[in-house]
Amino acid sequence: MTAKQQSPGRQGAGSDIAGLKARYGALRQAATLPGADPGPLLEAALAELEAAVVALNEADGGTEAEPGNGASDASHAERRLLHAVFQQAPVPLFLVGGDGTIRRVNAAAGELLGSGPGYATGKSFTAFIDLPARPAAATQLAAAARKNETREFRCVLLTAAGTAEHTLAVHPVSTQGGVRHLVVAVTAPRPAGRRARARAAQHAEPAAEVVQAMTRRQDLVMAATRILLGNITYSEPVALQRYARLLARELAAWVIVDVAGSQRLRRQHVSGPEDQRSEKLARAVAAVDPEPGSGPYQVHESGSTLLIAHAEDPSALGDGPEGIPLLMLLGATSVLSVPLSDGEHAYGVLTLARWPGHSHFEIADVGLVEELGEQLALAIRVDRMFRHRVEIADALKTSLLPRQVRQIPGTEIAAEHVPATFDAEGAGSDFYDVYPSQDGWGLAIGDVCGEGPDTAAVTAAARHAIRALAHLDADPEAVLRGINDILLTEDIGGRFVTADAGHLSWRDGRLHLSLSSAGHPGPVLVRPDGRAQVLNGGGVPLGIFPDAEPATQELDLDPGDLLFLHTDGLTSACGPDIVQFEERLTDELAALAGEPPAALVSRVREVVLELCQGELRDDLTMLALRVDGQPQQP
Repeated sequence: MTAKQQSPGRQGAGSDIAGLKARYGALRQAATLPGADPGPLLEAALAELEAAVVALNEADGGTEAEPGNGASDASHAERRLLHAVFQQAPVPLFLVGGDGTIRRVNAAAGELLGSGPGYATGKSFTAFIDLPARPAAATQLAAAARKNETREFRCVLLTAAGTAEHTLAVHPVSTQGGVRHLVVAVTAPRPAGRRARARAAQHAEPAAEVVQAMTRRQDLVMAATRILLGNITYSEPVALQRYARLLARELAAWVIVDVAGSQRLRRQHVSGPEDQRSEKLARAVAAVDPEPGSGPYQVHESGSTLLIAHAEDPSALGDGPEGIPLLMLLGATSVLSVPLSDGEHAYGVLTLARWPGHSHFEIADVGLVEELGEQLALAIRVDRMFRHRVEIADALKTSLLPRQVRQIPGTEIAAEHVPATFDAEGAGSDFYDVYPSQDGWGLAIGDVCGEGPDTAAVTAAARHAIRALAHLDADPEAVLRGINDILLTEDIGGRFVTADAGHLSWRDGRLHLSLSSAGHPGPVLVRPDGRAQVLNGGGVPLGIFPDAEPATQELDLDPGDLLFLHTDGLTSACGPDIVQFEERLTDELAALAGEPPAALVSRVREVVLELCQGELRDDLTMLALRVDGQPQQP
C-alpha cells in the first residue's frame, strides 16, 4: 500500500507516533534540568508508554476511533446562554484544541494570567506553564484527548502574580464533525501566609502600589546612573558588570549583555541570583555567543525591542551548552530584549529573562528597560571616546620624548621621565632633547604650563621648533626668542612655556656651555668633590610677552663635572608634611657626586617617589650630563 493509499486510521497512528516522539524527547530533556520533580515526570512517562501501545496497535491495523455524535440541536439562544456561562464562570476555564492551542479563555482565566481574554488565544497552552513542567503537562493533555477521559494533575502556572502551583482538571469534549477539544479548569491554590496577605493589601490599595512602583523605578534609574558616572574612567567591562548586577538584583531577572564587535554579537556579561549555583550557570551562559536568528540577534539587526511575555519557544535565546535551550537552563519564561543604542550607533543588546516565581514582563516594563539600555549605550560611547583620547594622548606623548638619549662625544648623558599620577588627560607637558647644532651640540628641557587635551600638541611643537631653530642659529638665546615669536603667533589657549636651552662646544679641553633660560628652574652643577651649585635660571616664560628676553650665562665644564637639568615637577614634589623636594635637591645631588648619570637620575627618582608616597602632581623630568674629557680627533 502506497502512502497515498493508507487508511485514515494508519495515518492517524503515524501522527500519534510523531507526537509521541516529540513529547518523549521533551520529557527526557526536562528530567536533566536542576530541580526537576520526578513524580509528575514518572506519571507522564507512564501515560506516554500507554500511548505507545495504542499507537502500535493502530499501526498494525487496529480499529479506528469512533466518529463524533453530530451537531447539537440546541437553539441559538441556548448557545448564547452556554457562551455566557463559560465566560462568567468563577473558575478559570480554557478551551484547548487538539493541537494544544488555546481557542478561548473566560474572564477568570484572563484575570489569572493578568491579561485580556484575547491575549492567550492562538498561543500554546503550555506557554503559560513553567518550563520544567511543560513536557509532563503536554503529556497529560495528549492522554486526555486520546483516551477521551477526564484527567487531573498538579502543575506550576505562570500567572500575573508569578509562578504558583495549581490543580488542572482536563475534560475532553467533541463538537460537530467529531472535532475534539479540551476544557481545562484551573483550581486556584488557597492563599496562605505573608505572600497572600501582601497580595490582598495590593488589591486593597492600588494607588499606593502605583506610587511605590514609580518610586522603585525612579530609584533604580538613579542608582544605575550613579554606577555609570562612577565608572567613567574604568574599563567598559567593569561598567557592564556592575550595571548588570544592579539590574539583576532590582528587576529579579537574569541580565545578559551582548556587545557588537567584528560583525557579530559577543556575549560580554551575564548576571543572575547571587548564589554559587547561579554564578556557575552564568559563566556557562556567558560562554555562548548569541546565534544568528536568536532573539538578541534579531533585536540588534532590527534595532527594535522584543517582548515575549510568555515564551512558547524555549529556543528564543538560542541553545546553550549540550544543545539545551538557554531559557530552559535559566528557568525563565518571560523575556525582554532592548537594543543598546544612543540614537546614532548600535553597541549591542540588553536582555532580561525573568526568574521563576515572579510575574512576567509587561508593556509597562518596556519603557524602563529601554531607558536603562540607552543609559548603558551612552556610557559605552563615553568610555570608548575617553579611551580613544587617551590613546591619542599616549601617541603624542611618545613623540615628546626621545626613544634614546643622543650622546655628545666626550660626555655621558642620561634622562628620566615620570608622568604625573593625577594626569587625567594622559597628555604630557614636559620635554627634553639633545641634538646637533652649528659648531657643536644643543640640549633643551622645558615644560608647558596649562591644562587640557591640546597640551601635548603645544609641547610637541615647542620641542621640535627648538631643534629646527638650532640648525639655523646655534645661539640658545636666539632659539628661545624664536620660540616666543612662534607661540605668540599661534593660539595656544592661554598656555605658556618655560625652558632651558644650551649650546655645547669643546674649547681647549673644556666643554663650553652657553645656557639660556626662559622662566625655567636653574640647573645644578655638581663638582666631583661633592660641591653642588644652583645655576641662574630666570628670564620670562615663552608665549606671554612679545619682548621677553631670556636670561643667559656662560661657563666651562671640566672633566668629572655633572650638569643636572630638571623640570619643576621635581622641586615641587612634596610629602605629607608639605616639605618640597627643592629643599633637599642640592644635598641629594652632592651625596651622589661621582656617580654615573644613569645611576644618579635613577636614585633621585626613587627618593622623590618615596617622599611623595608615589603620588606625583606634575610630570617629573631630569637630564644629567657628565663631562668625561675631550674626545680625540680622528
